[in-house]
Amino acid sequence: MPAKIDWTEAMDAQLCRLRAEGETWDVIAAALCVSRFTAIDRGRRVGARRPPPEFVAPPEDPDRAPLPAGHVRSWGCLTQGTCLAGTPYPLPVFSR
Repeated sequence: MPAKIDWTEAMDAQLCRLRAEGETWDVIAAALCVSRFTAIDRGRRVGARRPPPEFVAPPEDPDRAPLPAGHVRSWGCLTQGTCLAGTPYPLPVFSR
């Protein structure tokens, strides 16, 4: 019997975000390191839906205020795919 997966809020959020962006279940399963069926089942449980075909995301406001240092969006973009991925900002080594 396979090991039970402890789903976290971050994993659920990533699943919902990827599905809302139109990703396939295969891509989502690979990103979460689970099987395709497991991703589909969890997606149904948390209500992850693919947007309708006519959906167009609103453009980001170019006049918005800059994001503060360590904001989830900017820090996540900077650390994605690195050994720092998933670490909070600021790193403890910088607090000295």
